[in-house]
Amino acid sequence: MQINIERPFKPAAKLADTPGDRHFHSSQLFPAIVMLSNALPDLAAWTAYLRDAPIPVLGDTAAEIAALAAAEAADGQVDARTLAEAITGDPLMTIKVLADSARRRSPGQVTDAESVTAAVMLMGLKRFFVNYAELEGIEQRLAAIPGALEGMNRVVMRSHRASRFALSFAVHRMEADAAVIHEAALLHDIAELLLWCHAPTLALEIRILQMADPKLRSAAVQKVVLNVRLDQLEQSLMQAWQLPELLVELTSEGPCNPLHAPQRRMVKLAVRLARHSADGWTDAALPDDIHEVSQLLGLSHGATQRLVRNIDL
Repeated sequence: MQINIERPFKPAAKLADTPGDRHFHSSQLFPAIVMLSNALPDLAAWTAYLRDAPIPVLGDTAAEIAALAAAEAADGQVDARTLAEAITGDPLMTIKVLADSARRRSPGQVTDAESVTAAVMLMGLKRFFVNYAELEGIEQRLAAIPGALEGMNRVVMRSHRASRFALSFAVHRMEADAAVIHEAALLHDIAELLLWCHAPTLALEIRILQMADPKLRSAAVQKVVLNVRLDQLEQSLMQAWQLPELLVELTSEGPCNPLHAPQRRMVKLAVRLARHSADGWTDAALPDDIHEVSQLLGLSHGATQRLVRNIDL
């Protein structure tokens, strides 16, 4: 398994006026940008809408995949793992590939593609580059909405940090499904990211309410603004996309196969740690998080604290 946990997250850039850049100026390729300004009535309506909505990606991801396509066309030296690293640097591109892979699953296919690498290998490099020859950049979509790109970047950054924590825990425990654990943490907040993509004014409303009163519970605010909780929407979407069973289980709050309980715990602790340390290592909840991680990994409190702080460097 080769997953690059050191790859730095580059925030989505504000739109620069650079003629001819097809990744950042995607309006000519994707002219019909539709945004939701009012909440949909219920979980079923949100699921139906987002299930089939286009998924934009980070501009850097689009540029990197285009460069890999050119390299593959020139000398054929690109492999599935290199391409997978480019994809998993972006939670939006990751869910796009996994959802497309599930949708294209052949009737005779015995197992799911549980990781991006497996999905790319099943699809084949040539077909992959044909399918994703044009990718809509999120920068164009959110350029006209003040604060939206910043809000989305915060969620992407948090997702990256959660995935790094989860992968480190999995490697320490020598988990065979480390790649899936990494992706489960990366995708844990995918419903929130899709909200920024397709209903940024509603996402901003939630953020403003929570900033005004940090004691408000996220689920309660989401229910008021959206008529649905984002954790419920995430699970509903994953099931609608027919994503691999293990990936769905590791991100769920529902019943869990006892064999997968430690893996789910890794994902949940990684997500909690990323949330509580998003603005520094002073949150009052962090000592409890560190204690639970130390129990999971069989390390002392001090060793665990050093481990997670080193991952965050």
